[in-house]
Amino acid sequence: MTDTMRITIPLNALRAFEAAARYLSIKDAAAEIGVTPSAVSHQLRILEELLGVKLMRRVGPRLELTETGRVLAPELTSGFRSIADALASLKNERKLGPVRLSMLPTFAAHWLSPRLTSYPFARAGFELLISTTQSAVDLNAGVADAAVRHGQGVWPGVLSELLFDETVALLGQSELALLEDSRLREAISQTNLFLSEHRRENFDRWNECLPGGPISPAAITIVDSAGLGLKAAIDGAGLTLAGVEVAGWDIATGRLKPLFDHRVPANAGYYLCFPPALERDRRIRNLRAWILAEATKTPG
Repeated sequence: MTDTMRITIPLNALRAFEAAARYLSIKDAAAEIGVTPSAVSHQLRILEELLGVKLMRRVGPRLELTETGRVLAPELTSGFRSIADALASLKNERKLGPVRLSMLPTFAAHWLSPRLTSYPFARAGFELLISTTQSAVDLNAGVADAAVRHGQGVWPGVLSELLFDETVALLGQSELALLEDSRLREAISQTNLFLSEHRRENFDRWNECLPGGPISPAAITIVDSAGLGLKAAIDGAGLTLAGVEVAGWDIATGRLKPLFDHRVPANAGYYLCFPPALERDRRIRNLRAWILAEATKTPG
């Protein structure tokens, strides 16, 4: 950044002078800014001391600008107007067009996608722009308007609403689920388990309390997402431990089945999140109503 782009004068002092110059009134400037008249006078003194020039003077009951003040004031008015216009444009941009919805790839592919057939895309106020990422995007910075996040439901600076708590189970192709216990355990001992890296603790708890004793897969392959584990299990490459709720459509359609009648809480859930500034936005309310209703439905 060059020196010409740096502002070494406090913006509060510049703002106080700009308002006072427009109104030629300390009292009216204070009312616009939302501070006391003495605070405006203090900021004006700071500005004049830093610049080494007088910008305003009192002539009887009136304020008037000095020659230097008359040169500076319109430039500041133009600058603050440009800032206000830029902020208004950004605010309007966030409130127009599609809701930019961010989520984990696994949630998008296995939970959201099968339900989009019921989404009212053609209705005004329901437009969506969906993106996926493994990271939690900064909603307050405007990276997205809303997000579906996985966790405990507490993220600084955003509102969150529970869609569903998650439970995990061992999933595999449906023919494995038909095997009786001893044959199933033997098959598992010759099969690869694809385990998402954030499911290790879940698997240990699930396996430790499995009725009949823990299983021993032939190998455990760590993958970077639950979606990859689900895809591997669907394709017959092995088994996976996954959230039953997210995989509900795969289970309902027979692509996967729980191999044991045993599941444990994941101690986390999926939440719809959005910044407080958009809480009353019609598009967010529309999305919220639809996705909460879908979260209560049984897949299939």
